[in-house]
Amino acid sequence: MEYRQLGDSDIEVSVIGLGTMTFGEQNSAADAAAQLDLALERGVNFVDAAEMYPVPPRPETQGRTEEYIGAWLKASGKRDRVVLASKVAGRGDQNAGVDHLRGGPRLDAASVRAALEGSLARLGTDYLDLYQVHWPERRTNFFGHLGYRHLGDDGIAIAETLEALGELVREGKVRQIGISNETPWGVLEYLRLAREAGLPRIASIQNPYNLLNRSFEVGLAEIAIRERVGLLAYSPLAFGLLTGKYAGGARPEGARLSLFPRFGRYDNPQAAAATERYLALAAEAGVDPAKLALAFVNQQPFVTSNIIGATTLEQLETNIASIDLALPRELRKALDAIHLQHPNPAP
Repeated sequence: MEYRQLGDSDIEVSVIGLGTMTFGEQNSAADAAAQLDLALERGVNFVDAAEMYPVPPRPETQGRTEEYIGAWLKASGKRDRVVLASKVAGRGDQNAGVDHLRGGPRLDAASVRAALEGSLARLGTDYLDLYQVHWPERRTNFFGHLGYRHLGDDGIAIAETLEALGELVREGKVRQIGISNETPWGVLEYLRLAREAGLPRIASIQNPYNLLNRSFEVGLAEIAIRERVGLLAYSPLAFGLLTGKYAGGARPEGARLSLFPRFGRYDNPQAAAATERYLALAAEAGVDPAKLALAFVNQQPFVTSNIIGATTLEQLETNIASIDLALPRELRKALDAIHLQHPNPAP
């Protein structure tokens, strides 16, 4: 396993991170424990959760992901071996189906504190290594929207959210802070406020990044490198499309896109056409398509950790093994050529 520095902190995270949003929905507590055991055995130390998980968000399952992780931490005694991250949800009208969270999630000081206290209780720990804002309070382009339309109604100011996070850092309940589903302006605003008000500096940004969505490269990659706010890449397999399991319109029983039509941004003719090209390239190169897609993410200079998700141990083994695949220059050029013909079909 390889490790990279989390922002300017003294924390090093594995290049492969373990995403957990299936824990409590597609994965049982026993499944979750087995995945965590295997991940640590293979050198993965970064585990990412959220108060909203599992997905799709439902009142009857909310918090179950963190509870499963907490049960494993208690049973294993391995808290000191894990870089543990979670997230506070933003306002409900920005992401459907989360109004059950805290009576309607917001990013004001009281809500941020309440969210963290809930996560700590479920996880059975007194601190988080990384605490992230799951999505912005203001109306902007994220969750499948590439273009920006100015709608106003910013809601809670970033300054209040950052001050609330700073207080949690001062209390020792959070070591580092990060953001997620953010734009270039949002990243720079967090950095400006930290600099001018003496508040904690964000260490990371967790946004989607994969062969079907390389939009991070346009405005955020340079910021990530120059400002040392590395990407924690989520959906690196585009919800499984890039594994080939949905090829030809297949809908395997129990697969995420088969179960949850909510994730339609990955399910369109343009994404299917691009995926066919990537699968063909993997076959031509004699490389497992999932490993190819993940290795592409692993090797980007702006990526701090590649957050993989799996529902079986076999999938997890394959995904972690992508760390050992070095993509030669000609293969990278071939990937870029497909991207030029099929740019960002799954935003």
